[in-house]
Amino acid sequence: MNNTNSCFTVPGLRRSQFILAAGLALITSAAAITPVRAVPRRIILLRHGEKANAYALCSVGQQRAMALRDTYLGRNASNGSLLEGQPPAAFLAITLHTQETTAPSATSWGLPVHSYAVVPTSKGKTQLMAELTRATQTAAANVLENPAWDGRTVVMTWEHKHIANKGLERQNRGERVTLRQLLNLDQVAGVPATWPGSNYDYFWVIDYDDQSSTVPTAFEMVKQTYSAPFRSLPHNAWDTPLPSNFPASCQR
Repeated sequence: MNNTNSCFTVPGLRRSQFILAAGLALITSAAAITPVRAVPRRIILLRHGEKANAYALCSVGQQRAMALRDTYLGRNASNGSLLEGQPPAAFLAITLHTQETTAPSATSWGLPVHSYAVVPTSKGKTQLMAELTRATQTAAANVLENPAWDGRTVVMTWEHKHIANKGLERQNRGERVTLRQLLNLDQVAGVPATWPGSNYDYFWVIDYDDQSSTVPTAFEMVKQTYSAPFRSLPHNAWDTPLPSNFPASCQR
């Protein structure tokens, strides 16, 4: 018997068919263990509006949510430049504050808010921060892997310490815990290391023009500006103290 030929003998399959089937199996196996990459064209990242307490926005934060819808992020926004004339693929939130901020804009498009819900309840600060970290990690992975959002715009409304915070990153060396790290903004020049606690009125606009890479190709900070009826919303330059008209009814 010719042992060389017998090792390729499979009932019902000629040698060429067997080799083809084996090759396809290897390709399928490799695909199964290769992470899916489906990168958005743009991520619009912002902080929630001003808050009254651990659960809800104050009246100014509620006004900001309406202003975001009417000016930048809603279906009939007066300034649609951030969305580049295209409907957003998804709105993401992580806490009650962020959900309340983004809900008016999402509703105007008939879209749900994808919530990676973390609710404070009676949790201690350490447990709450750990849950926020896990939710942020999950959300960032989903944003960079979801085929439904590939090449489109995703709006993320987040808690500022998990957008970017040098101290939080230092406390968790060896782990990626902020969106600055998880969205690979730490590989882009000009991205602040920390989102200041005093700033509510900025967008981070992150572009991924190279769809084969999860490293952004462009980053821009855009300051929110509003006309009537939202002209009186508090505003201040990046990394400067809260404005003098910041209301006492909102948490500092």
